[in-house]
Amino acid sequence: MNLLRLLICWLLLCAAAHAGTLTQAELARRFPAPLVVGEKSADIPAWPLFKQNGTVTELVGYAFESADLAPVPGFAGVPPNLLVVIDPKGTFLDVAVLSQHEPVFLEGLGEAPLREFLQQYRGRSLGQGITVGGGKGSLDGVSKATASVRIINQSVLSAALKVARAKLGFAQGRDPGRIGRIRMDVFAPLSLQEMLDAGLVRHVRVRRGDVERMFAGSSGAGLDAEALAQPDDVFIDLWVAWASVPAVGRNLLAPRTWTRLQGRLEPGDHALLVLTAGPHTLTGADFVRGSVPRGIVLRQDRLPVEMRDLDLEPRLADGVHLPADEMLLLRVIAQAGLDPACALDFALPVTRSKGIVYPERITREVAFSYRLPEAYYIAPERAAPAWQASWKARRVELIVLGVALSLLAAALWQQRRLVAHARRFAWLRRAWLLFTIGFIGYAAQAQLSIVNLTGIVQALRAGRGLDYLLFDPLTVALWAFVLVSLFIWGRGTFCGWLCPFGALQEFAGLAGQALRLPQVAVRRVLDARLKRVKYGVLAAILLAAVWAPAQADRLVELEPFKTAITLNFVRAWPFVVYAAGLLLVAMVVNKAFCRYLCPLGAALALLGRVRLLDWIPRRAECGTPCQTCRHRCGYNAIVPSGKVDYEECFQCMECVVIHASDEQCAPRILERKRSRTIPIVPAPDTIDRRA
Repeated sequence: MNLLRLLICWLLLCAAAHAGTLTQAELARRFPAPLVVGEKSADIPAWPLFKQNGTVTELVGYAFESADLAPVPGFAGVPPNLLVVIDPKGTFLDVAVLSQHEPVFLEGLGEAPLREFLQQYRGRSLGQGITVGGGKGSLDGVSKATASVRIINQSVLSAALKVARAKLGFAQGRDPGRIGRIRMDVFAPLSLQEMLDAGLVRHVRVRRGDVERMFAGSSGAGLDAEALAQPDDVFIDLWVAWASVPAVGRNLLAPRTWTRLQGRLEPGDHALLVLTAGPHTLTGADFVRGSVPRGIVLRQDRLPVEMRDLDLEPRLADGVHLPADEMLLLRVIAQAGLDPACALDFALPVTRSKGIVYPERITREVAFSYRLPEAYYIAPERAAPAWQASWKARRVELIVLGVALSLLAAALWQQRRLVAHARRFAWLRRAWLLFTIGFIGYAAQAQLSIVNLTGIVQALRAGRGLDYLLFDPLTVALWAFVLVSLFIWGRGTFCGWLCPFGALQEFAGLAGQALRLPQVAVRRVLDARLKRVKYGVLAAILLAAVWAPAQADRLVELEPFKTAITLNFVRAWPFVVYAAGLLLVAMVVNKAFCRYLCPLGAALALLGRVRLLDWIPRRAECGTPCQTCRHRCGYNAIVPSGKVDYEECFQCMECVVIHASDEQCAPRILERKRSRTIPIVPAPDTIDRRA
């Protein structure tokens, strides 16, 4: 115990481990000449990468750390940190590991499979809707690490989308792969008035007096003499239409202009037609064709979306007459993620100057919106949470687990029927333990672990959510059942029936008995002391998870579950020797690891104190004088008084079998003997003679 106190004090003094962040110098080392690393952006933690091409400096892309932008916790509660590089079109140039704490990639599998997985991002676009293991076009997962790579995929995409939204004009708050789509098959001849009535063309008229009122109360008020003298005169007449929609473009534009427009747009691009009349223009005298007009701004979800002139001279269709002084066809690239299902928010900046030497510039905006009617686009599918893909992919395994757990709960609830025949119960239990090892352990990879708890501790400590747990549906389902069972039966349901490594130990014990190895019965005093060790191990791991996460990663290796179950003993030899050694010990000492070292068992024992039922039947004779169950209990979970210590009970139900047996339970045997006793009654003639 003194050693335990010293360990706890040392952990309390340790500082929490923080992942380092990249510096500009480190990035320069990773991206040498001819690339140049620019200064980190002020608005978002990303570094621009440039390349000198003759006399022109070209933007190659942006480099950033996923943990800075999307700290999605992994299964150790710590977010993976990845170096991500995307080009100006939103295509991945590289994704590399900076740090990660995923248990399956720390040892055993190692980082090599993770690095191979990350190589699949190269050349893929953010607009593709990248998924893991979803069929054709998706990323290939990693065996035994499906949930981890799904979390990593979410980290990469979430971080990259944030940079793309801030720097490349991608849609704010949405995956560009999940937006509305223009219906190219919908067309009907429409007149200009019919398009105006349907909302396909938006007309806005602003008078000079309207503009003057916008500047009221500011230093820009009263600077336009014409607005004061003639407030009802038109300042600007403006028409906006979604020209790449066939029902708009084919009716509004001349056939030749429509054909040329189609040839200039790439898949997913959009074109907007803007026509204006009046003294205010959108381009100005210094406007260059092919550039971005400064006189009109488009926003969606409060984020500016770039509109660039297509350098086409649009001509209107015959019969369409608009008094336009300027006409522009503006292109919005597909990567911008413009969503036809959402409103387009336009603004016309109007600037006035006051003063001569250093004039003060005052700007106000004429704002209006344009929404495409529903008949002309296909609404996007509602974006499902990323973890739902894991549940769909493993629905068969979830059904199998759900049916199995239901059968187990029903059997344990009907314990009298379950143990009615001792031999049949023994074989049923062994069959279930084989299912636990084969399906729950190796097939479903649903071995519960102390790592599940340390991950929650570290996530809560860092103020992160617990959504990452949903990426492993079978573990979530099993934990849900175990937590409910704690209220009914206590710790034993998991430790005795649902723990794959515990089942391996139980079979190791049976093998030891079959080989006639000497079975070590630990003296009760020593046994009681050794049982306290697992609580010290639990305390050390949880304290490390809070104060020294790097040490927690090492301490959780006291649990052999990852070696024996998750990685199937395919691991570095010290870990294999440790796990195999525990099984060898279990051949002579009944489930020694579970009883003395298991931190998860200690946690469940503490949580099991909320148990509502004393479900193991007892008699008045139990303990006084009968000690049969106590001596037969391989876990020393029955005290001399006959009371069951549920915190150390593994629900093997041997004592329940004894309690129900006429051949093993001493009080029942005594009752049977008494029922068979023939009372001595004097013969009638003897009574007569006495009389």
